[in-house]
Amino acid sequence: MALDERQRAYLKEMGIDVWERRGLPTAIAPTPPAAMEIAETPAPALKPGSAPQLMSMATTTNDADHASRVAAMDWDVLAKTVSVCTRCGLAQGRIQTVFGVGSRQAQWMIIGEAPGAEEDKQGEPFVGRAGKLLNSMLEAIGLQREEAYIANIIKCRPPNNRDPKPEEEHACRDYLERQIRLLRPKIILAVGRIAAQNLMKVDTPIGKMRGHKYEYQDLGIPVVITYHPAYLLRSPTEKRKAWQDLLYAKKVFAGEA
Repeated sequence: MALDERQRAYLKEMGIDVWERRGLPTAIAPTPPAAMEIAETPAPALKPGSAPQLMSMATTTNDADHASRVAAMDWDVLAKTVSVCTRCGLAQGRIQTVFGVGSRQAQWMIIGEAPGAEEDKQGEPFVGRAGKLLNSMLEAIGLQREEAYIANIIKCRPPNNRDPKPEEEHACRDYLERQIRLLRPKIILAVGRIAAQNLMKVDTPIGKMRGHKYEYQDLGIPVVITYHPAYLLRSPTEKRKAWQDLLYAKKVFAGEA
């Protein structure tokens, strides 16, 4: 892949070195042997049918009614509904909901895990250091942040940035599904273990999900998995693997993989 000067700058921001040999295309520097994959402990995934077993028949009926209403919403009604949602306990501690941001005609959809402190304050996903790194990751493959649509699995910040609980993911599931169906992107890039496992309804470790093409439900939208920018900031040796994931996603987007 030939890189222009701006893409080289974004790769440098990601911590990926490049080298050139005169008369030959740019290449990514080889991975040091010490850059071994860091194992991540998978969180229990929400199994299909498990949540309703913990609910009363009335709650299950209410969930079905809620799903039916959300499925008929347009973008504006959906955003307003999310802004006043109280379907789980996270509503009590939030500053504001984090609905999503970007082009509503985007071909790329980026789905993360849950809002953090800065996202809760600003009402926008992926801000702060992790957001800056995500921007560099996208720009390294020629994609501006504004050209994508960025959202999270859940719309409210969990206390102390803990992992979302299954019931919290369940409460937001209809909203995210409606966003996907309204957008109908050409590709979904799931960043982080929780986003990947929730979208695919599996408990497979993220390291084993990388490098494979999945499909979202009946829509047939390809899904590619990579590490969360916040994880990459803690484990910079893994940035090279994220770069490989981005190149793979670009091939999937182009219909070449």
